[in-house]
Amino acid sequence: MTEFEIYFNLGKDHILDYKNGYDHILFVTALCALYQWRDWKRVLILVTAFTVGHSVTLALATLQIISFSPDWVEFLIPVTIFITAFSNIFKSEGGAASGKMVQINYLYALFFGLIHGMGFSNYLRAILGKDRSIITQLFAFNVGLEIGQIIIVAIFLTLAFLCVELFKVNRRDWRLVISALIAGMSLVLIHEKLNVLTG
Repeated sequence: MTEFEIYFNLGKDHILDYKNGYDHILFVTALCALYQWRDWKRVLILVTAFTVGHSVTLALATLQIISFSPDWVEFLIPVTIFITAFSNIFKSEGGAASGKMVQINYLYALFFGLIHGMGFSNYLRAILGKDRSIITQLFAFNVGLEIGQIIIVAIFLTLAFLCVELFKVNRRDWRLVISALIAGMSLVLIHEKLNVLTG
């Protein structure tokens, strides 16, 4: 197995690790909660905006150009999940698909991706150790993360299609239930991380 394949698989498996990476899975799901299969191009751009955001801080933090408190990052990640999920609840069906709202969603994904990239960097730095030649590893890891996110999106949009199109669940109800569930789970995470910060 080549070095690229090793780090590609590490990135993909990290985002798909439902035990240790479920916070990132929740965020990607929250980003997708407004959309159906027919919106797949918008969702792909949305997820790619998130990848661009976390790629920047992942590279900067892994190269130790920027530094931060891991505890604060672990606290901010569920905050981004809560904001994304909670804001979904108040978006109208028509407004969510409008050009202006789509642009705001892209900015959300890009900005919050910066925070999530800091979280990924702790994991990647632990793997790299003292290795200073990390351009290939960073690129492969990010490609793996992107593919992992696309897998999550495909699974979620398939579930949305089954529920909304086949089982005739009201689209608004689907969005509200998924977003409220994610918002509630993120509040639990916020509480846990806040205890770490203040404990």
